[in-house]
Amino acid sequence: MPGLVIDIVDLPRPAGSVKSLHLSTPAPAQLGNEVIGVLEGSDLDIEVTLTSMDEGVLAQARAQCRIHGECVRCLRDLDEERTVSIDELYFLPEAIEAQRAQGDEEAEDLLELGETTLDLEPALRDAIIPTLPLRPLCRPECPGLCPECGERMEDLPADHHHEVIDPRWAALAGFMDQAAGSAGPGPESGDAEGAAGDGPGGGPDQGGPHRDEGV
Repeated sequence: MPGLVIDIVDLPRPAGSVKSLHLSTPAPAQLGNEVIGVLEGSDLDIEVTLTSMDEGVLAQARAQCRIHGECVRCLRDLDEERTVSIDELYFLPEAIEAQRAQGDEEAEDLLELGETTLDLEPALRDAIIPTLPLRPLCRPECPGLCPECGERMEDLPADHHHEVIDPRWAALAGFMDQAAGSAGPGPESGDAEGAAGDGPGGGPDQGGPHRDEGV
């Protein structure tokens, strides 16, 4: 039989009859919630005891599995070996029909035996998923990630910080830098060039007095 489906043909029907077996099989999908659970394909080791009952078969089992997930704050991998217990009654189809006829609203949620098989997967899922956290943490005081650089806070120095500039001031600073870079040379350079032609070292002074060389 594949996976978690158990053949019960050789389980005697008289109440109290017992069958024990060991299952070693890859884990099916969806043994968990969105953030943590049993990895699909990972090893499952299960010790199972089946007992015939008047209304069906009682399945009792202990399953060893590996839980994998991520801390919701720092995204660190979380791995844990776990043992879960199963204690579920699988009902014969006629027993379920009898409860429906009596108006039992819970009859729709009962586990049903196949004609010659018992599928342990729904019972295993019910044993694992309710025990898993919806927000798994590596430790309760986990500081998480730096909101600016995304590094784990516990891996950073105590004085780690980022300079945060108001975007309005950043835009103004950029505008001022651009204006300063596009401005031409100042008036001082023109004055210096004009001054070079005046005075004693700048050439003859055409407007000054002269003397006659006659008589």
